[in-house]
Amino acid sequence: MKISMRKVMLGAITAVSAIALAGCATTSAGDKGNSSTGNTVKIGMNMELSGAAAGYGNQMKQGFDLAVKQINADGGIKVNGKKLKIKTVIRDNKSTTSGSSSVAAQLAGSDGVSAIVGPATTNDGTAAIPNITKAKVPSVSPSATDPDYTLQKNGKVQPYVFRACFENNFQGETAAHFANNTLKAKNVAILEDNSSDYGTGLAKAFKSAFKGSVVSTQSFSEGDKDFNALLTGIKNKNIDAIYVPGYYSEAGLIIKQARSMGITVPIIGSDGMADPKLAEIAGSENASDIYYTTPFSTKSGSTNKMAQTFMGDFKKQYHTDAPTFSALAYDSVLMVKQAIEDAKSTDSVKIAQALAKIKDMPAVTGAMTVNKTHDPEKPIMIEKLTNGKVVSAVEQK
Repeated sequence: MKISMRKVMLGAITAVSAIALAGCATTSAGDKGNSSTGNTVKIGMNMELSGAAAGYGNQMKQGFDLAVKQINADGGIKVNGKKLKIKTVIRDNKSTTSGSSSVAAQLAGSDGVSAIVGPATTNDGTAAIPNITKAKVPSVSPSATDPDYTLQKNGKVQPYVFRACFENNFQGETAAHFANNTLKAKNVAILEDNSSDYGTGLAKAFKSAFKGSVVSTQSFSEGDKDFNALLTGIKNKNIDAIYVPGYYSEAGLIIKQARSMGITVPIIGSDGMADPKLAEIAGSENASDIYYTTPFSTKSGSTNKMAQTFMGDFKKQYHTDAPTFSALAYDSVLMVKQAIEDAKSTDSVKIAQALAKIKDMPAVTGAMTVNKTHDPEKPIMIEKLTNGKVVSAVEQK
């Protein structure tokens, strides 16, 4: 279609005028990163809001939304004596690696965000790395736990990749130390989720740190429902505990079926079990002597006033107790805010540099320092369930 030069010029003038009159942030994007001018700063979310991991993703969106709402209500993020309101761009990666890659390209490209929160899973997060690195826009994953997630193949750190959660190695080792020192377990069976790096990574770390004997290691996959054959295989092996690195959907069924066949030993897990749905699936009467590692506990308020305030605000907003994954997403937003204020800039390259230097940042999951591999250093807890209720949370040293 032919278009006259006069119409092209008029269109360009109209577009420029509209931007000027709107008074909104304008964004520059490209190989030099993204930055904003005006009264807002764009923060994106690349999250699993539908598909297999949607249960986690939607909890994270709640934490993300609450943090943004509170920051904006307080005036926004301080940059050079001026407060900028957060403008969010939320996109669903549909729990797929292709979707995550595409969303990352949109957020860092045409959307022009200065930072991204998400994705939730290691696989989806890894798929986003090439596009955010090319655009020089940092992302903070609330829950990608694979040790190699923040590292390049040559072992150097990914300059634009950060996380708010513990890596698998730390969780697996902590669970093993708990089995050694608190439970005094000598013989342990492992039922691992081998359909994800999450389950296999945790199991590997547990094995390397456990001082007793791992008498049986058996595997299951995401979506499995019947675990009776696996449990029958370990029932008569004189075990003192079972380690189940996986998510609440399968772990809940394992607990239910284990208790139903008379296996009463402690069951230990990871932060994938840190959800009220675990007890719903297992049945409250079966969910006793259950332990799992987690960065956040509903008991955290007794020692962390920031966590106490967060839990109260979350319950007021959503009429339910705050889950771990909401807390991690909330803290992810706080990390981005802290970095923008420390950098005194909305420039995505400078924000990434400031994220790498965060030290002793107050957070609902505990005071946080980002180390040289872009992992958080902060307290880790082990929660105990009795009759489906969290009865204690002990910080592990």
